[in-house]
Amino acid sequence: MSLRIVFMGTPAYAVPTLEALSEAGHRIVAVYSQPPRPAGRRGLELKPSPVHEAAERLGLPVFTPKSLKGEDEQAALNALDADAAVVVAYGLLLPQAVLDAPRLGAWNGHASLLPRWRGAAPIQRAIMAGDTETGVMIMKMDAGLDTGPVALTERVEITENMTTGELHDELAEVTARLMVDAMARLEQGDLPVAPQPEEGVSYASKISKSETRVDFSRPAEEVHNHVRGLAPVPGAWFELEDANGRAERVRLLESELAQSDATEAVPGTVLDGNLLVACGDGAVRLKRLQKAGGKPLPAEDFLRGTPVAPGMVLG
Repeated sequence: MSLRIVFMGTPAYAVPTLEALSEAGHRIVAVYSQPPRPAGRRGLELKPSPVHEAAERLGLPVFTPKSLKGEDEQAALNALDADAAVVVAYGLLLPQAVLDAPRLGAWNGHASLLPRWRGAAPIQRAIMAGDTETGVMIMKMDAGLDTGPVALTERVEITENMTTGELHDELAEVTARLMVDAMARLEQGDLPVAPQPEEGVSYASKISKSETRVDFSRPAEEVHNHVRGLAPVPGAWFELEDANGRAERVRLLESELAQSDATEAVPGTVLDGNLLVACGDGAVRLKRLQKAGGKPLPAEDFLRGTPVAPGMVLG
């Protein structure tokens, strides 16, 4: 036997779950994803989402409504006669009518240990906050923002230098495995849920452009967490003066905590010839950088093309 599943997802994070459910033998009766977005330098092409592209490779029907609030969209969803909806990083709010449409409910794969980091950016926020552990929870969705009761949980360690990109890929595979397990149990009528704790609630708001700039006046550990939490995208950044004295933006994609005796140095001061930089407390070493229009480079390669002398202050 297998379930009739409506899958809802948009970014690359959701693709392993879609593929795993298909490989497990479930009948994916429809895939919902956000509409294609402008792409390319001029934005003249419309590029389908990663989930949209994966669904087409699997030969699955794809729907890309801008909203699911309309009666027509809800009627079309009801007509699919789904047993369950599986939602992984879809990016659209689901009205109660949509949640009620599948016979066995809508189930979300969320990348945090709820109720910590409800919302849009749980992976980035966990790293930026210095969390040492996160995980995946399979939750039965309700009308709230990631407030539904939890069925399955798997915990994942966040190591000292782990970036959002690395954690993203690990959690995506965990989500896929856990969701396949959840749907097998749901089909057997053996997927109990438990309410989330009332304490420990926090929200993972979207990353805004205004918070991507590196602030070297913060303690080194916070600077390091900020860098790895935004890597590889959107990327933390600082400004560096070019040969003509003009400020040039540089993305900082990798750093590490480092020891320094320069406790009185102005934050942002370059302390040696290998990009050791003073912070408000302690220092970080810049490991991987990218200039506008260039490729990401290890620090030693970056320095060959862009000299950064000790004593310079990064702004």
